[in-house]
Amino acid sequence: MNNEIVLAGGKRTPFGDYGKSLKDIEGNKLGEHAASACLEDAGLKASEIDHLVCGNVLPVDQAGYFSGRVIALNIGMAEESQALNVSRACGSGTQAIVSAAEQIISGHSQMALAGGFENFSRAPYVSNDLRWGAKRGPQTMIDTLDYAYRDPFNLELMGETAENLAEDFQYQRDEMDEWALMSQQRAGAAIDSGFLARQIKPIEVRDGKNIRLMEHDEFPRPAITMEKLQKLNPVFREGGKVTPGNSSGVTDGAAFVVVGDRTAVEGRGVDPGFKLVDWAVVGVPPRIMGVGPVPAIQKLLDRQSLKVSDIDYYEINEAFAAVNLHAEKQLGISREITNLYGGGISIGHPPGATGVRMTITAMHHLEETAGRYGVISMCLGAGQGMAVLIENLKR
Repeated sequence: MNNEIVLAGGKRTPFGDYGKSLKDIEGNKLGEHAASACLEDAGLKASEIDHLVCGNVLPVDQAGYFSGRVIALNIGMAEESQALNVSRACGSGTQAIVSAAEQIISGHSQMALAGGFENFSRAPYVSNDLRWGAKRGPQTMIDTLDYAYRDPFNLELMGETAENLAEDFQYQRDEMDEWALMSQQRAGAAIDSGFLARQIKPIEVRDGKNIRLMEHDEFPRPAITMEKLQKLNPVFREGGKVTPGNSSGVTDGAAFVVVGDRTAVEGRGVDPGFKLVDWAVVGVPPRIMGVGPVPAIQKLLDRQSLKVSDIDYYEINEAFAAVNLHAEKQLGISREITNLYGGGISIGHPPGATGVRMTITAMHHLEETAGRYGVISMCLGAGQGMAVLIENLKR
């Protein structure tokens, strides 16, 4: 890279459980809340940002298809600024960071906001038949969440691809539930310590006739036990191993981070803290899309002549526990330096925001531990894997 791309700031909303506290807030409003909080955290004004890149898998509400531009103008960015919406399945938030970097490297931007949101609780129902005249009789409405959660090639639910992964590599239900329990316990500890609170900008939500301040993630179940996890029934395949307990949560939320040219960022008096070193994207068989982080991480490390052991901290999205077991066993990545503060199983997984949440977590961890390198990685529906490398400039 000719430009040195740096990261600064970084804030998110609390993540809301499906159909609960955030269901009445328009998706772009979640994005506006996180983007404004990110600017405040970085000590920047909206007028200093020339580009906003927004990751989003499932457009919702009137602003849905224009959400990046709507967020940009509503937080005070200039009309002359640019906006881009991106979608790379579960890596959409991460892709927003990469796309912002690409705009800067190519000379089209200097300072960008990168992030994203989902509000799956507001996913619409649609009909493919009504516009041009439906046949007589009742008409079926299709849940657009079904579009987001099915493999487009064989129409398997994403959980079924996790079953395929577990079957192909013989990952067992017990070890998947053990990972899930660990994720919940780690999220609970991160809540108690205030680690997660430092990333979150509380948001006002409606509670009946009243308004309350939502300060924490709504999905974590830190008190759950192995006994309760093992009583949960498989939901994707009879006799299967994938349950609601060892799968990521369906949640709503938004997250943003500043991505900029180092000279431009420091010229505005901002200490960037972290460098975006490189990234990698790979294709994998869609039926076992959960293998994605393994070749993506390997490709990324090879590009930088690094080894797995050179990385101080990993955030690997817990789409399903089988995904993390696969990365652990195939690459030898220790769980002692992976997802130390919970993950998709405990915090939840809104795809437009997840990669940014994970990046912010990695940044906080590296800053507090004086580690050098962090890798953020995830599998992507339809068969891809993605990985990003960041470096702590403050160590």
